[in-house]
Amino acid sequence: MSHDHGHAHAATDHRGRLAVAFGITALILLAQAVGAVITGSLALLVDTAHMLTDAGGLALALFAAHLSLRPPSAQRTWGYRRAEVLAALAQAAVLLVVGVYVLVEAVLRLADPPEVPSTELVVFGVVGLVGNLAAMAVLASRRDANLNLRAAFLEVLNDALGSVGVIVAAIVIATTGWQRADAVAALFIGALILPRAVRLLRSAGSVLLESAPPGLDLDEVRTHLLRVEHVRDVHDVHASLIATGLPILSAHVVVDSACFNDGHAGRILDELQECVATHFDVAVEHSTFQVEPDTHPEHEHPTHA
Repeated sequence: MSHDHGHAHAATDHRGRLAVAFGITALILLAQAVGAVITGSLALLVDTAHMLTDAGGLALALFAAHLSLRPPSAQRTWGYRRAEVLAALAQAAVLLVVGVYVLVEAVLRLADPPEVPSTELVVFGVVGLVGNLAAMAVLASRRDANLNLRAAFLEVLNDALGSVGVIVAAIVIATTGWQRADAVAALFIGALILPRAVRLLRSAGSVLLESAPPGLDLDEVRTHLLRVEHVRDVHDVHASLIATGLPILSAHVVVDSACFNDGHAGRILDELQECVATHFDVAVEHSTFQVEPDTHPEHEHPTHA
């Protein structure tokens, strides 16, 4: 006996915020690209490359947000909800490549630093910082809504820190004449990019590998389900995330054979689903239980453990 409660799992529409953040980022990108050509600054060039990947990432996030709102179909039973995870994975991969390039180029420039005009550098750094702060303000209140928005917010946040690095480098060059400050700022920006890329890769990879949702201990779930009256065993327990905020869980539950004769099996099923939906910090509203008589496990396939 199996039973599946139907639930609506529509994605929230965040396209407006992402579109505004993308527009701001694209404008900053154009301004900084001009600045990188004028000044020849590696820090500004790296920050521009960072902005380019982030503008592309925001465009990808916007597209993923659009896809996630498409309804399910017979072929895609969850619709395109996982598009947000694929978008985050793509952003992380690009950021990883950019981060490695930044570190290599910065080390080379430390050995042979070019002349960088500090006045122009600080102007373009301030333009970038103001724009990034505006984009952060747009995304801040919803940054934890899903993995896609989290990635977008982190991109803008790191862009802002990169702009701060550019400004600091410009000030150091203007006051001390130490041209290597530009390469040091580039190293700082690279150090911001790489850990973020790794974290995003791990988060997206965990979802794609169908790991248990963070914060949901399946041993604890099994122990709690065993406390339901008439439940004799719980096995073949699986849990994963379809997308942010959409955990799913399935399990085989062995009960007394008599429960199928007295009609009690249905009530047990209701208790099981209420348990996983309300008892744990991670509420699993979409759960599927196969309720079996205690004579059935001997017929189970060996992989159902």
